[in-house]
Amino acid sequence: MRSERDARGWSQADAVRAMRAKSSQNLPTDSTLLRNWRRWESGESRPDEFYAPIIAAAFETVTAAFFPKSRPNRDDELLSATGMDTLEFIGRLRMSDVNNATLDAVRITAQRLCCEYAYADPHLLHADGTAWLRRITSLLDGRLSLGQHREILVLAGWVALLVGCVEYDLGRRAAAEATRRAADSLGREAGNPEIVGWAAEMSAWFALTQGNFRGAIEVSEQAKAGTSKVSVGVQLAAQRAKAWARLGDRRAVAAALDDGRAILSRMGHPADLDNHFVVDSTKFDFYAMDCCRVSGQDRMAERYAQQVIRDSTRPDGSIRNPMRVSEARLTLAVVAVRDRDLERAVEEGLSAFDSGRKSLPSLAWIAGEAARELIERYPGDPRTQRFLEQLKGLSVG
Repeated sequence: MRSERDARGWSQADAVRAMRAKSSQNLPTDSTLLRNWRRWESGESRPDEFYAPIIAAAFETVTAAFFPKSRPNRDDELLSATGMDTLEFIGRLRMSDVNNATLDAVRITAQRLCCEYAYADPHLLHADGTAWLRRITSLLDGRLSLGQHREILVLAGWVALLVGCVEYDLGRRAAAEATRRAADSLGREAGNPEIVGWAAEMSAWFALTQGNFRGAIEVSEQAKAGTSKVSVGVQLAAQRAKAWARLGDRRAVAAALDDGRAILSRMGHPADLDNHFVVDSTKFDFYAMDCCRVSGQDRMAERYAQQVIRDSTRPDGSIRNPMRVSEARLTLAVVAVRDRDLERAVEEGLSAFDSGRKSLPSLAWIAGEAARELIERYPGDPRTQRFLEQLKGLSVG
């Protein structure tokens, strides 16, 4: 709540006024609401079923996206798999008491962190991820078998990748690059090609969002040989395709997407689609959407965007993957402006900024491309200016 309020430049009193404006029912006095807000923001208490939808509406999002349902209790998960609760687990980590139960608990924790990437508050996820990374790497100082040593390197590598992604989402480029390199080093020491491949994919992603398209292609090509049989190879092919699309080479785009599809077709259906480092067919539609939009294949881009939104929406209407939906909305905005429907273009474009979970560099990059389309066709229109003002509000470090 605080990060969303700060992003808008609101005081707590401003947030209370926004709540009142969105409520269809009578609310308590401003002083009461302000006291409640302070408790909610400090974590002392959580908004109940009455207040949660109003707060979400104040931030122009939906309840399930802003207050995602909690996953099963972490102690329950650990207890069922290892017989330990979190307190005992951390105690064992401090004592470097590494046995199969401890390693199982580390695996569960690393998996949980990677699964929370799509929706968790990035500041909280970063704090959680870095704390666990320190705990996991501290085990390397203990007495370990060779197998245990390698497994801890691998688990630390996955958590480092997650932390680096979140740092980049927050606009912390230097920190993200340092963490990416640490993950790459952990992956190489463990002999794990997937971690090394994802570290390369992050480098390609960084280059893309900073406009270094040739650099993204070079990184992706260099990693191609070692990732042709694992899921990260699909994502590296997609990053190549996105870069070629912006360089105007449709043949290279098609070849890169074909490479990705070929790897995907050889893989089984993944068991856990929530894990950020898992690639499946729905994620590939997301990549193809980007390439079609940039290449001017508007009808295909529109169909892909609609499919991405459907795949990212749960049956109850809440959003499973808010960052993908934001880029899909921007795709629909670009298609609309090319169709000379400015009203729909701006409506779709502004909705892309509503999500509580953002990757600031990626969102600013794609929104900037949408802005150029609006400026080219409707430079002086107040609706264009409204979109540009919202875009300026994105803070990227």
